[in-house]
Amino acid sequence: MADTLNGARVAIIATDGVEQVELTQPREAVEHAGARADIVSVSEGPFQAMNHDLEPADSFPVDRTIDQVSVDDYDA
Repeated sequence: MADTLNGARVAIIATDGVEQVELTQPREAVEHAGARADIVSVSEGPFQAMNHDLEPADSFPVDRTIDQVSVDDYDA
């Protein structure tokens, strides 16, 4: 599956409270397939992911905010 998305740009939209595994596994998959994945969120700065919807997990930096992107910037 490596390089099947070679050169594609993918926006992953997430914010505080996202289940960490629902962010990290898709991101790893599209990057492994050759795409560039940007985390897009509603505000700048890192946001807090969760484990099992209750336990704080890692925080993640935001690549771009919603108001900084356009649908034309991404392939998916």
